[in-house]
Amino acid sequence: MPHSSLFEKKAIYGGVYTIFLMNRLQILYFVLIMPMYLTFPYMIGGIIAVGLLSQLNLVILSKWFASVYSTRGYEGFVQLFGAKAVRVLACLGLCILLIKITVITLGYVDVLHQFIFPSMSKIWLLLFSFLMGCYLALQGMDNMIRFVIIIFLGTVWITVLFLPVFSLPSVSIHNLYPLIPYDWSMHSWKSLLMMFSALSGPEYLIFLAPWLHPQKQTLSSLTWANAGTVIEHLFLFIISLLFYGSSYLSRISFPIVNISRYLQSPVFERVDVILLSIHMAAFVYALALFLLICYGATRITLGNVHKPTTLIGFLLTPLLIFLWLALASHYWDGAFGIKLWTELQIWLGASTYALIPTVLLIAVKRNKGRA
Repeated sequence: MPHSSLFEKKAIYGGVYTIFLMNRLQILYFVLIMPMYLTFPYMIGGIIAVGLLSQLNLVILSKWFASVYSTRGYEGFVQLFGAKAVRVLACLGLCILLIKITVITLGYVDVLHQFIFPSMSKIWLLLFSFLMGCYLALQGMDNMIRFVIIIFLGTVWITVLFLPVFSLPSVSIHNLYPLIPYDWSMHSWKSLLMMFSALSGPEYLIFLAPWLHPQKQTLSSLTWANAGTVIEHLFLFIISLLFYGSSYLSRISFPIVNISRYLQSPVFERVDVILLSIHMAAFVYALALFLLICYGATRITLGNVHKPTTLIGFLLTPLLIFLWLALASHYWDGAFGIKLWTELQIWLGASTYALIPTVLLIAVKRNKGRA
């Protein structure tokens, strides 16, 4: 494919692609650490409550998708905010997206290093992950969106493999109590914030609207994706509670991965290695998608959006991001570093997910009022 057509729109995709994209963007690094942050059984109700709050946010987002501006891409944003404001917003979005890339990439590299390649340098793992992401991104946005069906079908069944946990003799239903909290602490509020941040991802679909063309049946597509993600989070959290118990769950760094180490298989000795390798496909896909969005945001920030894309121009963006990640990896190791980066992404993810749909809807309403 010619590199000048990285953002060429060859086809129009609809609701199924929207569902798959949104669901896979929400099931990334946080799904591996989410149970240790929620900890208490009454957070089962918290997941449902945050899922309903997320649905309300999606109703607002769907109103923007239903507007004529959503499918116009860059020109639609210029009509709403003005060219200078769009360049400033693109620069700000680039910084926020860089934080997200940092957390999910270094987080996954940390998981791979701990469970699969403990003797391998993390820099090499980081490089290999980036090379796979760059190769996938070079296929162009059109092929990227089409490829999400393979990613979804190849990874969504992983959750089903945890069903044998229910039959373990050590599992007790009492680990799911109390469902109503005796008290409410700052930790409980942070857990809800973390869950809301874990459900973020739909806001990135605004950059893909010209390809997805989601003006029809947008809300139903977003609703199906949100419901699927909430069910998946609920299932994995309940599995973690039954397996560890509330008192021990908060001490486990990667609860989901550690549970998979105990799964028995007559074919494979290390089921966790197989599952992590398969789940990596979703991570590499998201990384490639974010690299394309970063490249587009960089072009807008520099005022080059109307110039054709080039191979050197695109590769320069991942190179700079890789150098940043190599530097940031030195501040990732250790409990303090991981906690700092993770909490930063939790706040940023929750903030962007809450603000972007509302800001877009207000801009659309204001622009209609002027017309």
